[in-house]
Amino acid sequence: MPESETDPRVYFAAERTMLAWLRTGIAIMAFGFVVARFGVFLRLLQAQGGTVHTHGVSPYLGAILVVLGVVATAGGSVQYRHFCHTLPRASIPANSSTVFLLSLSWALVVIGLALGVVLIV
Repeated sequence: MPESETDPRVYFAAERTMLAWLRTGIAIMAFGFVVARFGVFLRLLQAQGGTVHTHGVSPYLGAILVVLGVVATAGGSVQYRHFCHTLPRASIPANSSTVFLLSLSWALVVIGLALGVVLIV
């Protein structure tokens, strides 16, 4: 059973899970952006003489969705980092690096936070 302690498939499974968290976070942030901008579209229709009733909630709802996407990305990053630190060094393939994936995810967190601020202001 010593082979199961150094199985690289465990690391690759953690990496796939991290990429799924990234994909989910990006999708939620993109949906939040669309929701926020849909309110702008409705106001444009209303300004052109349409009978569209807007409540003005969509920028805030969109920003909340963007923040939820940021939380999903950050949570996945923290969980991935913690899990990779618990793996034995032999389980991580020699040509793999957690730095790139974590850097990418934290860059997306920063961009998502900036997007959330832009949607509110």
